[in-house]
Amino acid sequence: MSKSIRHLMARPASELVKGPASSTESTTSPSLPAGNPPSPRRTGAARSFGAAWQAQEQARAAADAEREGSVVELDPDICDPSAIADRVPDTTDAAFDAFVEQIREEGQRSPALVRPKPGEPGRYEIAYGRRRHRAARILGRPLRAIVRPLSDTELVIAQGSENLARADLSYIERAHFARNMVQAGVTREVIAKAMGMQATHLSSLLTVADAIPAPVLAIIGPAPRIGRPNWLTLADRIKSAPPEQIDTALASPDLSGKTSDERFAVVLAGLTVAPKATKRPKAETLKDAKGLKFARVERSTSGVRVTTDEKSEPGFGDYLAARLPEILAAYRASKA
Repeated sequence: MSKSIRHLMARPASELVKGPASSTESTTSPSLPAGNPPSPRRTGAARSFGAAWQAQEQARAAADAEREGSVVELDPDICDPSAIADRVPDTTDAAFDAFVEQIREEGQRSPALVRPKPGEPGRYEIAYGRRRHRAARILGRPLRAIVRPLSDTELVIAQGSENLARADLSYIERAHFARNMVQAGVTREVIAKAMGMQATHLSSLLTVADAIPAPVLAIIGPAPRIGRPNWLTLADRIKSAPPEQIDTALASPDLSGKTSDERFAVVLAGLTVAPKATKRPKAETLKDAKGLKFARVERSTSGVRVTTDEKSEPGFGDYLAARLPEILAAYRASKA
């Protein structure tokens, strides 16, 4: 291990290298042995030189770590997530809270993978390890990471390979990740390789992802136990539902306090398509020459119902029923 790496890993978290100092921060020189006068406060060109030297030292340490396969400790504030999101945020994720507590008690077991961020010296981009990065920020601890100079394609493949190995990434998160890669201009060939799947399976993922609007996904979250068939059902209901019904479903008070899977069920129920009420045709009342009602006729797709009025014309119903065969024969003869 090189001298610069040993020096970096030996430093406490409070002394981890951050980005260049802002105009409101003071930059003091390191403490000197007894008997040496303190260095004057650095300003102007001296401060710029110090920031450049700091970035150079960090880059040298990262290069050493990459060559030696070492793990370095980085200030999480200088590490940015990959531009291609693979997680769907969920503020009710109890598993993440347990993950944070585990790191608090046992430390970060496996390192993240980062690359020097293109165009931003002194900053890093996370290939994988977003949850570890988020936990490090919450706990105020350094992020343990391996630094490698990855190309854009290598970053995507590394991120996808890590996702493939994670059992806790839900179906919709995989679909969400695939769509984000497409929107970022990544070729489908690279996406399929990153996700370890055939092109037909990738198309299926993208179909579901494209059918779920961002506001719906934001409300529901990752829904870890919800698979493709249920997401397809939701997509169909979203397609056929009027906008006001979707807005009502997403604002339902029943969503409060629910897990992500339960929120999916609430939204799905809120978009249930009510069966269309069949209109019953208006009944027709039959009257004789004097205006007296003697029968009522109701027509539907299944037939015609005739109800005689026994009060105004007693016995007519029996008379009509007895002559139905005769009426049917006459009807058939008329069609011959």
